[in-house]
Amino acid sequence: MSISELHSRYEAAGQAHLLNFWDTLSQSEQASLAEQLTSLDIERVNRIYTKSVQAETDAAASGAHDPIEPLPKDASDSVKAGKETEWRAIGLEAIAAGSVGVLLMAGGQGTRLGSSAPKGCYDIGLPSHKSLFQIQAERIARLQTVAEETHKKPAGSVIIPWYIMTSGPTHGDTTEYFAKNSYFGLDSKNVVFFQQGTLPCLTMDGKVILESPSRVAVAPGGNGGLYAATRSPISSNDKSHTVLTDLTKRGVKFIHAYGVDNCLVRVADPVFIGYSIAKQVECAAKVVPKISPTESVGVVARRGDKFSVVEYSEITTAQAEKRDAETGELAFRAANIVNHFYTTEFLNKVEAFEEELAFHIARKKIPYVDLETGQTVKPTKPNGMKLEMFVFDVFPFTEHFSVLEVSREEEFSPLKNAPGTGSDDPETSRRDILAQQTRFLRKAGATVSEGVEIEISPLVSYAGEGLEGIKGKTFTKSGIVSDLVELDALM
Repeated sequence: MSISELHSRYEAAGQAHLLNFWDTLSQSEQASLAEQLTSLDIERVNRIYTKSVQAETDAAASGAHDPIEPLPKDASDSVKAGKETEWRAIGLEAIAAGSVGVLLMAGGQGTRLGSSAPKGCYDIGLPSHKSLFQIQAERIARLQTVAEETHKKPAGSVIIPWYIMTSGPTHGDTTEYFAKNSYFGLDSKNVVFFQQGTLPCLTMDGKVILESPSRVAVAPGGNGGLYAATRSPISSNDKSHTVLTDLTKRGVKFIHAYGVDNCLVRVADPVFIGYSIAKQVECAAKVVPKISPTESVGVVARRGDKFSVVEYSEITTAQAEKRDAETGELAFRAANIVNHFYTTEFLNKVEAFEEELAFHIARKKIPYVDLETGQTVKPTKPNGMKLEMFVFDVFPFTEHFSVLEVSREEEFSPLKNAPGTGSDDPETSRRDILAQQTRFLRKAGATVSEGVEIEISPLVSYAGEGLEGIKGKTFTKSGIVSDLVELDALM
C-alpha cells in the first residue's frame, strides 16, 4: 500500500495522526511504520473501541444488568458423582482414536515471579527442577502411553497434538527452550507454536497511541485472542496453514484448553474429555469449589438466559453467601480456572459471532509520543486503554454447554505471585504437587513416613495409576522417581 493510500485510509478512519512524523523518519523507519499500519485493520479497531465503550456504558446504567443466577442443576456435574471411571473410559477411547488435541495459553512472562522468561519455563523448586512446560509435556507423553496400553495399540501410535500459543515477547524464547530440551521427549511435529495477536493501545477517546514516531503502541488482546489466533497463519511461509486447518487435517474433534500457570493441570484430562463427550456439549468449563463466599474469583453462572463468567465484584454479598437448600454448598461456587473443552466444530464457528463480543477496557498508564514535540511522555496517571477479550467471553454464545466441578487440591494450584508471597506462589505450587504425589502413593496402599517428599515423574504416573505394585511398602527416604524401580531405593 502506498503512502498516499495509507494516508487516505487512516484519514477516513480518523487516525491520520499516526503519520504525523512520516517526513522526519528514516527510510527504514518509514518501511517499519508502513508495514505496521498496512497490517492493522484500523476499521476493526474503531469498531471494537465503539462497541467496548458502549458495552461498558450499558453495564453501568441502572437496570442494564441481566439477572445473575446460579448454574442450573442440569448444567453442572461433579467428579464426586461416581461416574469418573465411565467418563475416563470415554476420554481414553477418544484419545486412542487420535481425536483429542490440546491448546495451551502460554503467552505470559514470569515478570511477577522475578523472571523475564516465559512463565512456562519457570522452575517452581521441585527436587527435579522441572519447569511447568516439562511437567505438562511429560503428562501428555504418559497419557499417550496409557491410551495405547488401554486400547492395545502399538507404542508410539497414539498422538495428542499440543498447540502452544505464545506472544510476541515470549515466542522466540519458548520455541528455543523446547528445541534446546528436545521437546521433552515429544515428537516436534506434534508440538505446534502459534502467536496470539495484539491490539493498538488507545487514548480515552479512541485514538491509536504512538509509542515512538515510527511505532504504534500495542498490547496483547487478552487470552480471548486464542480464537482469532487459531485462524491466523502459523508461519509466514504458508498462509493457509492455521491451527484450525491443522486440527482438521489431523482429525482432531475435541480440544482441551488451559493456562500454563497451573502446576496441577491434567492436560487432555480423559475424565473431562469423556464427560464433555457424554454430555454432547460443544463447550464446557472445568471449575473448582470456591473456598469461601468472599474469595476474589470469577464464577461460572447464568446471566439472564446465557452462561457467563461473573466477576466477584458483580455479585452481592447476599448472593455470595447464598447456599443450596439441598446440599448446603455455596450457590455461586463454580470458580473459574481457565480450563475448557471445545469441539473443533465450535472453534470453527467462533469467527461468525466474534464481532459481537465486546472487549474489556483496562485503563493504564501508557507512554506516548507528544504529537507536537515528538518527545516521549511517561504519564503519572492512566491516560489510555488496552482492550482485552477473555477466553470465556464465548460462553454466552454456546448452544450446548456444561460445567464439571473437580477437586481443588487435585487439579488447581496457580502460579501468580512472587516467591515468598504465601499464596499462589512457587512454594505453594511445589507443596501442592508433592502433597498430591504422597496421596497417590498412599492411595496405592503404601505408607509414606512423615516429612518424606517423593517426586514422581509424570512419565511414571499421570494421575496415580500404575502404582499398584507398591501396596504394603513403606517409604522412609525422600527422592525423585523417574522409573518405578527407583521407588525401591526409597524404602
